[in-house]
Amino acid sequence: MAGLTTARELRREGHAVTVMEQGRDIGGQWLYDPRADDADPLGAAPVMVHSSMYASVRLLGPRECMGVSDFQFLPRHDVAGRDTRRFPGHREVFCFLKEFCDAFRIMDMVRLNTRVVRVAMAGEGCRDMRWTVRSVGVEPDGGEEVAPAEEEVFDAVVVANGHYSQPRLPSIPGMEKWRRRQLHSHSYRVPDTFRDEVVVLVGCGDSAMDIALDLCGVAKAVYLTAKSVEQAMTPAMSKMLANHAELHLNPQIDFLCEDGTVQFADGTSVVADVVIYCTGYTYSFPFLDTGGLVTVQDNRVGPLFEHTFPPALAPSLSFVGIQMKTFVPWFFEAQGRWIARMLSGRSALPAADEMLRAAEEYCRAREAAGVPAKYTHDIGGVNPNETYEFVAKYTDLPPREEWKRELVRVILRDITEDRENFRDLDNDSETVREGVQRWLCLPDATVPGDVASSQVCMPFQAPSQL
Repeated sequence: MAGLTTARELRREGHAVTVMEQGRDIGGQWLYDPRADDADPLGAAPVMVHSSMYASVRLLGPRECMGVSDFQFLPRHDVAGRDTRRFPGHREVFCFLKEFCDAFRIMDMVRLNTRVVRVAMAGEGCRDMRWTVRSVGVEPDGGEEVAPAEEEVFDAVVVANGHYSQPRLPSIPGMEKWRRRQLHSHSYRVPDTFRDEVVVLVGCGDSAMDIALDLCGVAKAVYLTAKSVEQAMTPAMSKMLANHAELHLNPQIDFLCEDGTVQFADGTSVVADVVIYCTGYTYSFPFLDTGGLVTVQDNRVGPLFEHTFPPALAPSLSFVGIQMKTFVPWFFEAQGRWIARMLSGRSALPAADEMLRAAEEYCRAREAAGVPAKYTHDIGGVNPNETYEFVAKYTDLPPREEWKRELVRVILRDITEDRENFRDLDNDSETVREGVQRWLCLPDATVPGDVASSQVCMPFQAPSQL
């Protein structure tokens, strides 16, 4: 999603664009793969399956707030088998992305089954900096290499490889001695393989609650764990526990025993068959060689000016999609437009030392506000207005309509009140209803023309397979 929207903006600005995608099709996370990393279900080694999507996934945000400025995520009542709900499943998002590619001829720029293995500076000094990109052809299912490596030189590189593939694992005493099944949520697909088992979920975030509800009625018992039971006990959690007798909420795990016992921090315990770590993901760019100018420390990518440009390497190197909890792909469109204009010279960045100072001050401000480094790029969870401010400051995109902002505020409230059923509630105000009606009448997108200028390569692939 990040790569596709950015590719369109780059070409619209006149750049010649190459998108390198290691998968058999576009879509990234939204290209559902029923396979999982069975050989390494914890994902401690580089993952081999990119998508972390499980079969039952439905959007947490409304389709009205997705799409890009001139290609909205409208329900397709005219196509059989499409999911027209406000919160559709993952296949509907994939179909939307395919339609987006068709409307703007994006597949002309995409090389499928192409894995990037190295990106490194080809020149010396920022003025004439170029990038050598080494890639190999792979089997359609992301398997073995089937073509010799190829090296090309590009004027710029945009990294848009996502950050929901490489699992982040906790450190729990006894993990290495646990004799029963352990996996990260990255490797979870369907509940059937957990039938009549006792399952402990580490974490209490979106994935953990989704998977817990997915397992209810299939597993014998499901135990959610939270660092703070008091904070986790929202009205929504209370309703979930009341509705499902097999669902339990416990404090975090103290240690795991070889005999299958899971000891919780409050002294209680349970004998479990499976532990699923719903503990998030880490940024991973194993293909990128910047000589230490860009690093990932405690899940903070930096230094990055506005989460996008490394000051010492800008604008020839940039990142799209580093931010979390933003409106996508609308925000990716904004980032892509900003990058495209920087590369064409229509806009200019501050001096490198100013960008570095701004990036450092941003991180210090977050830390002073009590935000851990690992949440540096969590925008929506800390300051949702940062998304709107970025778009207004760096692009000419129209501001987010007020009815969409209201819709999101109501949905966030509903999630805390009724996590299990919020997607099917109808709490729209008259303002939102009128906005939705106008939105449903929007015209189709037009297809832009192509003009070739500087060449841009976009590694748009699974972070552990590049």
